[in-house]
Amino acid sequence: MKIYTIGFTKKSAETFFTRLKEAGVRRLVDIRLNNVSQLAGFTKKDDLRYFTTAICGIGYVHLPELAPTAEILDPYKKQKSGDWPLYERQFLELMQERRIDETIPREFFDDACLLCSEETPEHCHRRLVAEYLQKKWSAIEIEHLF
Repeated sequence: MKIYTIGFTKKSAETFFTRLKEAGVRRLVDIRLNNVSQLAGFTKKDDLRYFTTAICGIGYVHLPELAPTAEILDPYKKQKSGDWPLYERQFLELMQERRIDETIPREFFDDACLLCSEETPEHCHRRLVAEYLQKKWSAIEIEHLF
């Protein structure tokens, strides 16, 4: 089983949708807390639902239960350097409390791509979600679509 991840920051719509299509993604899973921001450009919820179907022929779903809470995200984002270890610990505890590996069927993630805004996965919760599921379920390959 393969789980993909992608961020939209610093990507053109052409690059973004081409990467999804060429990777063979079957479902885009939007795991942002806020998916209607003006900053999101072509990745606002309703536009993204249309584009993924029209351009890539793939499904779209928003799963806010895979997003951090504002109480976890806001303090991290408001600090210039942020406290990544604290954010990571709090977020992983939240995923465990939400029991995402038990409440969302494993098959749902097969050839799915986790979407967030961060340009790269190093300091993004999409990587944490994918790695959390990999540890819980094993036999999962993670591919980041840069």
